[in-house]
Amino acid sequence: MNKTLRKVIKFGLIVGIIAVSIWLLQQLNVEPVKAQIKQLGPWAPFGIFALRSFSVVIPIIPSTIWAFFAGSFLPFPVAVATVVIADIFSCSLGFYLAKQYGRGLVEKLVGARFMGKVDEISQKHLENNFFLLSGALMTGAFDFVSYSAGLTTTKWKMFVPALVLAALISDTPMVAIGANVFKKGNGYLFAGLAILGAFCLAILAGWLQKRGAASTANK
Repeated sequence: MNKTLRKVIKFGLIVGIIAVSIWLLQQLNVEPVKAQIKQLGPWAPFGIFALRSFSVVIPIIPSTIWAFFAGSFLPFPVAVATVVIADIFSCSLGFYLAKQYGRGLVEKLVGARFMGKVDEISQKHLENNFFLLSGALMTGAFDFVSYSAGLTTTKWKMFVPALVLAALISDTPMVAIGANVFKKGNGYLFAGLAILGAFCLAILAGWLQKRGAASTANK
């Protein structure tokens, strides 16, 4: 299989997965959940912050849905800021816990079933390369990446800038999808643009990891 065909297939898979996710979300009755969060009034962003943070610290709980929810009823800048700050906080906490308490606690938090994923990421030598770390944190496994980085010799001075960069870039299209996915009419157009943004994010993450791998190999 040549490289061009692999890229076409990868593009199709990414678009397909996001499209199916959007369709599934549209089938859900999200109003009860939204109503409960809206009851918090001006504290609603803190509710999303807590739910998103908890689902990142405990990676077996899906976290993407909270980015969609934030976009669906919070003002877009507030939604992006809420999700980004939640990710920076929770990923930093995961990194700290792994660094401070080691593998035993990480296994309890992620579950023995997913510990192999943490170990697999740890073996990619993310601690040696900012680009590799940034690219990995832009993927859907960013919560596992945080724990993995904490179990290596990765320093805070590398982890935090990579995390902030990844959160700012990767959270925006997810919130944008949520801002439009439950709307009709033009909502589908904007959701399509958000999907395109998510695909560009996947390309960027892949490029960063490829560049990082190349620079590591040249050392």
